[in-house]
Amino acid sequence: MKPLPKEKKPQIGTVKSEIVFLGTGGARIVVFKQIRASGGIWLSLEGTQIHIDPGPGALVHLTSKRLRLDPTHLSAIVLSHKHLDHSADINVMIEAMTEGGFKRKGAVFAPTDAYESDPVIFRYLRSYADAMEVLHEGFRFRIGGISLQVPLRLHHPVENYALTFKGGGKTITLISDTRYFAQLENAPEKESVLILHTVLLQQREIDHLCLEDAKRIIGARSPQLAILTHFGMTMLRAKPWQLAAGLEQELGLRVMGAYDHMRLDLDSLTADEES
Repeated sequence: MKPLPKEKKPQIGTVKSEIVFLGTGGARIVVFKQIRASGGIWLSLEGTQIHIDPGPGALVHLTSKRLRLDPTHLSAIVLSHKHLDHSADINVMIEAMTEGGFKRKGAVFAPTDAYESDPVIFRYLRSYADAMEVLHEGFRFRIGGISLQVPLRLHHPVENYALTFKGGGKTITLISDTRYFAQLENAPEKESVLILHTVLLQQREIDHLCLEDAKRIIGARSPQLAILTHFGMTMLRAKPWQLAAGLEQELGLRVMGAYDHMRLDLDSLTADEES
């Protein structure tokens, strides 16, 4: 596959390398009531900007006065899976990235069932981007200065994948919604940031990680920084920032609980103040 060219704007060096959490809510009640926002994750690295899992309200949050992110600067949109808390704004983000289709650019990455079976990506938009790619285990693609890799298919009711982004000497892995299985503990290399969707405080018979699962995965992979996000009500009631601090003390590894609009500087791996 031919890699996408680097975007002319913004130029490398003019955009801070960062991860922006446009939302940290991850269960139906949390999302439907917007107890936590659900806009996904914005990644800026090596002058390339990528929107991951644009759920409900993504466009509103990224263009807010606090964040002031510009969707027309996007190089790619990546969908881990098609559930609405991850995909509800994907069509408006494709329109925004391509300025309504008048500037054909960028790429969209999504599992097969997001395109074919009960699709969430409108057909009329599929000619707007330079590339519409189908994710699968072992997938690799170059997006400007970033390498996108799909190391693992996850265990979830719909097709869903872990995502790894590499660039500028950083490795960022997102493990989206899944039940625990042993392969989640395997990291092929040291990760700068490991992001875990930790919906549950305690294990239940649904395909989501709980806090104990997150502990096992972080302990085994030993990332430079682990971030818990995508919280359900049980996690929120238990105060995820305190739970993360407890894991940090127990494991001897850096662990954070994400919050809405959190900006993580990838050069220093420090976040801004919560407000």
